[in-house]
Order: sequence, then structure tokens, then C-alpha cells
Amino acid sequence: MFELPEIAVLSRQINQTLMGKVIQKGSLGNSPHKFVWYNRTQEEFDQLTRTKTIGETRARGRWMLISIEPGYVLVFGECGGKILYHPAGSKLPAKYHLSLAFEDGSLLTLMTQMWGAMELYERGEECKRQYIRDMRVTPSEPGFTFEYFSGLVDTFSKLEKRSVKGLLTQDQIIPGLGNAIAQDIQFRARLHPRHPIDALDQAQRRDLYEAILQVAADVTVKGGRYDEVDLYGNPGGYVRLMDKKAAGQPCPVCGVRIETIQYLGGSCYFCPQCQKL
Repeated sequence: MFELPEIAVLSRQINQTLMGKVIQKGSLGNSPHKFVWYNRTQEEFDQLTRTKTIGETRARGRWMLISIEPGYVLVFGECGGKILYHPAGSKLPAKYHLSLAFEDGSLLTLMTQMWGAMELYERGEECKRQYIRDMRVTPSEPGFTFEYFSGLVDTFSKLEKRSVKGLLTQDQIIPGLGNAIAQDIQFRARLHPRHPIDALDQAQRRDLYEAILQVAADVTVKGGRYDEVDLYGNPGGYVRLMDKKAAGQPCPVCGVRIETIQYLGGSCYFCPQCQKL
């Protein structure tokens, strides 16, 4: 599943490579998938994109918004898989869920492995879509200050019992984060996944806030996670400290063996010494 860093990397690359290209044909793909959400028929999608031009692409959390000029926005959200650019003459993937063919012979394809939204809106209507409409400030935006983050902790501490992992990964309280990079955020902040957020002292809040910014920035600078690929099919350069490969291995800080638990719908990897509950 793409998380905030991968969406940022792909958006930047689309702006560098696709801006100004004219669409010759739009397609909703050749491999039906019941968990891919479209809001147009094949005929509508082709008609509305044909002869239009790729404008600026924006990243927000786990959502990518590509301007289709004039008048439309192509939205990809909550997707995993591959978004790939194919120069003219390239061999295309056997299966894909959306494609844009350009007048210069190049193409863009998207293939999702799980689920995702691939929707075309008249400009402005995308802001009414659930998740986009109600999205909070993301860690890549200037408004994500420590005061803002601390306010989130206060708000959700009062509403219900919630853990650090719950704050990072559930309900998109912090848009763009997911289980993958949450592991390294928790490790860098030296917090156990089950640590209650209402028990965070001021120093722990600051450590968690800074870990969110640092990990998100590190993954973005390195082109995404090693098990995801960019627009050109290249794997990212960020190798997580805490993932399935780390389980049972010595902690890089203290040497204690990394443990695994199942919690909140996924695996958690942590050091029992550095991240005491």
C-alpha cells in the first residue's frame, strides 16, 4: 500500500515526466477488479480525457490528484501496486486497471494489488469525496506543527482509549501514515506500539512528533520503501529497521532480539528493551 512518502515521490516524478503531455486515449484497464472503485464508465473516461493535457499533480496523504486540463482531476487514493511510466515503444504490463496513452506514444499505467480509488472528477468536485473532504493536516504540510500534533493527542485521548499504533495507523488521524513506516516511527521514538497516548508525557510527545517528521522525510528522500517501486519501476532505497526481516534479529541499538506481536490488524515489530511498555 502506498503511504505518504511513495505518493510524494510518484507525484514529483509525474510532474517531471508527464506535465504537458496530451492524452490520446484513456482506458479503465484490461483486468476487472471488484475492489477498484471507478466513478466513470469506460466510454465516459475515454471521452472526458481524450485530447486533454496533464497538468500539475498534488500529493495529500495517501491520495494523488492529477490535473487533467482543462477542467478535470484524476484521483488515485488508498492504492497499492504500481503506477508506471512507459516510454514510446515499451512493452506494457499484461494486466492494468487504468491507462493513459499519450500522443507521443508513451503511456501511464496503474495496477493495484489490493484495492483503490481511480476516479475522474470535474475540478472542485474531488474535494467533496469522502476522505479527501475530511482530511486532516498531513505531516508534509506546514500546518503539521508540534502544537497541532499535541492537540490531536489531547483530542483523541479524551474520546477513547487509543495506543500509539492506533494514533499512527487508524482512521487516518494522521493522513498518509500506515503500518509499514509506523514501525520505524515507534522505534525511533522509543515507544511500544501499545503505549497509551493518554500516558505520553511532554518529552514523549515531542519524540513521537519528531520521529513522524524524520521517518517520513527519510523515506521520501530515499525514493520510497525498498519493497515499493517508483514511476520508472525502480525500487525505493529506504530499508525499514523494523519489519518482518528484523524479527528475531538483534536490535541495532541495544542488541536485544526484535519481537513480533499481532496488534490492531497487523504485525508489529519492536525492541522489548528500547520500546518498553
